[in-house]
Amino acid sequence: MSTEYHSKEHEILATIRRVLSNVVKDTTPPPNRPHVLRPGTIEDLKHCFMLITAREKEIIDAAGGAGMDKRPRYTDEPKTSQTVQFNVVRNDDQTDDQTTDT
Repeated sequence: MSTEYHSKEHEILATIRRVLSNVVKDTTPPPNRPHVLRPGTIEDLKHCFMLITAREKEIIDAAGGAGMDKRPRYTDEPKTSQTVQFNVVRNDDQTDDQTTDT
């Protein structure tokens, strides 16, 4: 897997994110069991993830703006967007003023 880092700071933030994610995974209890971390600690972890994401976005924007939306896609993954073409077909023989006799 190739990861493009825009600076040393970006690499450090990515490493911190990975380590924090592993801590969360390792400390997550089975269903219906109490969490080993206090609720305040869980909120602090969430805040850390938000700060890391915000700073990574700033770094990527400063480096040219491409990257945050570049997520890996599987070839069999359904598309989340759809391209729609708008073709206006006009018939010049008709005008809005035409009326039909009844």
